[in-house]
Amino acid sequence: MREFHVRRTARERYGIDDALLGARGDLLVADLAAIRQLAARMNSVRPAGAPSVGGGDIVALGLLHEIAHLLATRLETLGGGGMAAGLRDVRHEFGDDADLLLDRFSAAFPGRGPDPEPPIARLEELLLTRIANENPAIGPLRELIDDRVLREGTRYDDVIGGLERSFAAGPMVDLGDGTTASLIELLRAPARHVPTSLAGQLRYVREHWSSILGADLDALIGRLDIAIGVLTEEERGLHLRFGGGGGAKEGPPDVPSFTGAVVDEPEAFSSDSAWMPSVVLMAKSTYVWLDQLSRRHGREIRTLDAIPDEELDSLASWGVTGLWLIGLWQRSVASERIKRMRGNVDAVASAYSLDDYRIADDLGGEAAYANLRDRAWTRGIRLASDMVPNHMGIDSRWVIEHPEWFLSLPEPPFPAYAYTGPDLSPDPRVAIVLEDHYWNDTDAAVVFKRVDRGTGDERYVYHGNDGTSFPWNDTAQLDFLSAEVREHVIQVILEVARRFPIIRFDAAMVLAKKHIQRLWWPLPGAGDGIPSRAQYAISQEEFDRRMPHEFWREVVDRVAAEVPGTLLLAEAFWMLEGYFVRTLGMHRVYNSAFMHMLRDENGAGYRKLIRETLEFDPEILKRYVNFMSNPDEETALEQFGKGDKYFGAASVMATLPGLPMIGHGQVEGYAEKYGMEFRRARLDEEPDASLVERHQREIFPLFHRRDWFAEAHDFLLYDLLTDGGGVDESVLAYSNGTGPTRSLVIYHTRFGSTAGTIRESAAFARRSASGAKRLVRRSLADGLGLSNDASTFVTFRDARTGLEYIRSSREVRERGLWLALDAYQGHVFWEFDEVQDGSAGQWRRLAERLGGAGVPSLEAALVEHQLEPVHASLRALFAGRHVAAILAGSADEAGEADLDALEARLREMLAAV
Repeated sequence: MREFHVRRTARERYGIDDALLGARGDLLVADLAAIRQLAARMNSVRPAGAPSVGGGDIVALGLLHEIAHLLATRLETLGGGGMAAGLRDVRHEFGDDADLLLDRFSAAFPGRGPDPEPPIARLEELLLTRIANENPAIGPLRELIDDRVLREGTRYDDVIGGLERSFAAGPMVDLGDGTTASLIELLRAPARHVPTSLAGQLRYVREHWSSILGADLDALIGRLDIAIGVLTEEERGLHLRFGGGGGAKEGPPDVPSFTGAVVDEPEAFSSDSAWMPSVVLMAKSTYVWLDQLSRRHGREIRTLDAIPDEELDSLASWGVTGLWLIGLWQRSVASERIKRMRGNVDAVASAYSLDDYRIADDLGGEAAYANLRDRAWTRGIRLASDMVPNHMGIDSRWVIEHPEWFLSLPEPPFPAYAYTGPDLSPDPRVAIVLEDHYWNDTDAAVVFKRVDRGTGDERYVYHGNDGTSFPWNDTAQLDFLSAEVREHVIQVILEVARRFPIIRFDAAMVLAKKHIQRLWWPLPGAGDGIPSRAQYAISQEEFDRRMPHEFWREVVDRVAAEVPGTLLLAEAFWMLEGYFVRTLGMHRVYNSAFMHMLRDENGAGYRKLIRETLEFDPEILKRYVNFMSNPDEETALEQFGKGDKYFGAASVMATLPGLPMIGHGQVEGYAEKYGMEFRRARLDEEPDASLVERHQREIFPLFHRRDWFAEAHDFLLYDLLTDGGGVDESVLAYSNGTGPTRSLVIYHTRFGSTAGTIRESAAFARRSASGAKRLVRRSLADGLGLSNDASTFVTFRDARTGLEYIRSSREVRERGLWLALDAYQGHVFWEFDEVQDGSAGQWRRLAERLGGAGVPSLEAALVEHQLEPVHASLRALFAGRHVAAILAGSADEAGEADLDALEARLREMLAAV
């Protein structure tokens, strides 16, 4: 803030000294801290509800002031004009009134030091103060530079008008685009173009004045960009308060996109082990599950080795082959204490605030885990574990013993932060203190205080944070620009992989290079990351030097080399799904679009996602994790209910390529959403027997044949063409598999009725031997491998209803398959087989007789059809009473009543044939 002239009354009110006013705006940590202290003092006396002052606002005003000085100096070099000429002109026009105004300015806006400035310098400051007061973006900063005092008993407005005329008559500044402007016109340009944002005005200067200021502006670029970043942080309101953010994400879900830079990213899929494609993953909140098992079995079940065998048998009978136990690791002591002090007296620590990567003591430790692992494996179930790589617990062993691994500052980044609360550390070597405002819900600080009791060292460690809500106050953020940190985390991942064949990486997207940079080490000028990090901006070159490779690519390659056969599953959003599996090499990635779009009955949106995935690279389709709920979302019951909509979506989840994931309590119909800190279920719920039974009929058989659906190389998506010729986007229809594993799945995603024909697939990508990609389509008959023989018929069964169907293979090839669907109706057609019709044409006549309807057994229907002539003859014979008499032997040997009874009995027998 070069010679920033602040009104005397404001200097005295807020204790602004010459040292602060003379800072050249280098935006070192100490400078910005002092400026933020000034902003805090100003805010402390502002009325409730009034706009607040940000430190970035003061910095921006100072930079605009300094840039204006540079412009004035540049004008002097043009000769024949500038401030000297302006002073001469206003003295000539206004005489002593001009000097009276300058004296009034010196008194009201003192500069640094005791000596008054020369008249030319005072005139320049006067003009810049006037320009700043005209700027509508300064808002509450006006108190620092309020020029109304200059109008009292002076010709202030007249003198400014004289200056405008003087500069308009003098040399103009070449704008580099064929136009010119006076100095005053230039000084007003940023506010005129961006009247509501100081950050926008700085961007305007950066973009438009480089040709005017040249090297002078280049020298300011670093400070300019950091100021823009700090302002952007403040304007976006990233310094969140409780209630100002967080919670479930609102609005439409992120949907993977395959345009732009994604097209140029290298293809580096990881190979699956043979067992991976057929995994069906069940999620269980470990403590809650153990509590529910205790209630169900009437005894204490608190450790992993106490889980009954019959529970594992039940999961295996459902078709579950992977069991994800959420919250296995030793948790933070401080996390539990925080939650209890905030009123949740029954809480355990968050499952994602960890002390260390060892099986929790109260779950039985490593021995209990090994017992469960072995028993599960005898039933074909592999155990899965979380890995939370971006942060640790606030009081973890890592924080205690290796504070250098974490992002921290020597001072709090914001002056309002205070740390007078309780010490949360269980270790006497170190004190851990949360920022005070957490306890009364008035702020959510980005850092906590760590004090080394032995050395007295204080540092302020950043909480874990993904930038979408307030920080996670029981976590500490690791510094992934440190090679030592990255290697240590990789070693831990390898240790986890040696124990668990399936690893789910929590919030994996925050460790993609672009998001480490965005959140924690932004480029100069960026301000969309974690609050206070804009001032620590570094160049792209420096960032790449310190982190030359993608962390996740290193993880994938190291695991493949050292612990092969480990399935790596990433929770990743932010449009990175394709990148995580295709380029970074994760085996599977979350597909939240499945849950959101089917819940919202957005069949068109989900068809579009599948279609675009197929057009870009069908291999990605088999890498999605599809789910109807997860620990961060509402329950499947809440989102899909218990009826046909639920079972339609569940059948799609079970039959799409990829990995189906079942939520805790989903099969049983539980209504409670379990928090990560739950020790036990709060609702005493019993399984819905009818819901479980319907799963057993309609969904579990699909899980048991998961390998029929898991791959994508034979997957085809179809349009349902209505009788009017349009595509019904609410219908999902797709086939998969070859030979005996062929299947065709149809689901109507909305409430309503529809009908139409499935005949041709959507386009999908195929690569030639040379690697060239082309888009091709196939018919339904080709997708199902049907012949073109007129005497061939295809038979198939609906896995969900058990009904069997028959169609002419040629008719399907020529006309497609016509279907009528009610609300949320679905089919999973499988067990396709082609039969040759004999000369008698019995299959053809059966197909005509059924007219597309299903029957419990085609074989029984065919037998019934073959016996139809016999049935007709018998019915004709029994039409007369004399037939009954003949069958009785003689009418003379039986009375009328006997003949009537015999005839009735024979008719019953005939009806049963």
